[in-house]
This record gives sequence, C-alpha cells and structure tokens, in this order.
Amino acid sequence: MAGRLEPRQFEQLLCLHPSGAARFWGATATHDNAMAKVRTGDVALFTGKRKLLAVGEVGAVFASSGFADALWPPAPGGKSWRTVYSLRDFVPADLPYELLAELIGYSRSYGFPGQLVLEGGRAQAVVARLGITTRTVLEQLGIEERPAPDPDALVQRVQLERQHTTTVSFERGTATTLYRREEQPLVIEFCATLTIPAGRFRSPAGLCDIYLEGHDGVEVIEAKSRTGHAYVREALSQLLDYAPHSPLPADRLAVLVPDPLDERELSLLHRYGVDCIHRISPGVFRRTSAPEHARRRMRELWTAD
Repeated sequence: MAGRLEPRQFEQLLCLHPSGAARFWGATATHDNAMAKVRTGDVALFTGKRKLLAVGEVGAVFASSGFADALWPPAPGGKSWRTVYSLRDFVPADLPYELLAELIGYSRSYGFPGQLVLEGGRAQAVVARLGITTRTVLEQLGIEERPAPDPDALVQRVQLERQHTTTVSFERGTATTLYRREEQPLVIEFCATLTIPAGRFRSPAGLCDIYLEGHDGVEVIEAKSRTGHAYVREALSQLLDYAPHSPLPADRLAVLVPDPLDERELSLLHRYGVDCIHRISPGVFRRTSAPEHARRRMRELWTAD
C-alpha cells in the first residue's frame, strides 16, 4: 500500500505504527466536515447489537481516495471512500448503549452509528468509565516514549512486494497501552458498587487503576484479572511505586481480584499493609483488610517524598 501514499502520509503512518501494519477505518466525502476535526489520540467507538463493541485510539488521519478505495473498493455505483484514519490500538469492549449514551451526554434512546469519534470531555468520560488511557496521553506526559520507525519493517515491505505476495502478516512492534482489557470488566463492576466517584492519577511511575477520595480517606487500588502469585506480586510492586505520587497521601492500598486469594498471596499483601478486595458474586465484593499495625508502619513509606 506504500505506493498509494504521499511521502508525508507514509512517514506519519510508519512513525505511529513502527511494525509496518495498522488497522484502518474510512469515511466518504459526505463526512468531510466531521472528519476534519479528528486528531491523533481521539477515541473511536465501534458500536452494534445495542452496545459498545470495541474502542480504538486514532492514529494517523489523512485524505487519500486512492489509498482508501484500495482498502475498501466501492460497490458498483457506490460512493468512493476518502478520509482514512489508522488505529494505534483496538480492543473489544462491552457496554450497553444506554450507559454509553449517559456517559457522553446523549439521550438514552440515541441510535449509535457504526463508529463514533470522540474528543475532549466526552472522550474523557468514556475512557474514565472504562478505566483506560490513550497512548498519546502517556506520550505527552512523558510516561511512554514515542515510537521510532523500525527499519526492518521497510525492508520486509520491499521484499514482500517484489515477491508479489498477496497476504502478509506483521508482528506488532509495540505493546498495547490503550487499556488493560482483562481487568476492565472487573474494574467497571467494582466501581459501580461505590458511593463516591472513582478516578485515576498519572505519575512518572505509571497510571493507577482506581483512586478514591472519600470520608474514610484516600485509597489507591490496583486490579488484576488473576490471583496467581506473579499477578499479586506485580500488583503489590505497582502500588508501592504509585503510592508516593498519590495526589493526596494514601491512607489505604488495595489489590482488586476476581476470586479469593490463597493464604500465601494474602499474607504477602498484608505484610506490606495492603488490603485485598475480591469478588464473591455479581456486583458484590469483600475486603480482607491488612492488620492495622502493618498499615501504620507502611504508611510512612507510602507517603515518603
């Protein structure tokens, strides 16, 4: 497809997608005005079957009828495609239309199109509800480095085109950072049980899963989709890394998991004054608190400068 792109378009794509491959979505000229507002880092929602099916982060955006029509040949008598955007990340989601509409300030009866691109406050409302952040934001904050083009992708592309290969697959050069999809349903379900707003905070140590400021104090929570020792140990290390950067001094740290922990893993958390919150049934969670003396002892380290 490189030959159908202007040099600046190809350069932008390769910068954002060092592996040499990307997912794309397109629009016809009818949507030119709307697509002119789309920018790198915006949130793209893909909907159907009365729910949000997937979420992506917009990458490169450009107008190229030749490139677009090569991706999606128009039907006989149909409209040609024009504006194209790539997706830096794309992962499945599961959120009913009614809740999605409420998040972005639409009527609960709104009939969503196949895709909808959000920016600004509406995009933030969705990503906050789903417990996600975009790669673009992480780069702007300096938490992640911007991708560098992979020269091997160019070499591979030339070799494959010379061989007239009709299909090609690339290994992705960078890890997904748009969301931690496995933990997403657990985080959403837990936050729905809270009586106070759930937030997150970003820091040089990374992005926490849940940050709470309530009458009982400040709490930082890290979620894991599994209860194995490696997952619990990872969550513990992340919490100890995040805690000193908490916007307000943390009173509690906790790990959120889908099932009760074995004694070994629970003892590990309690040794460092960290609670465990586990799911016991749909919408019901139980907290196993760390000993108060351990929490008091560790709180000095959590809040250390």
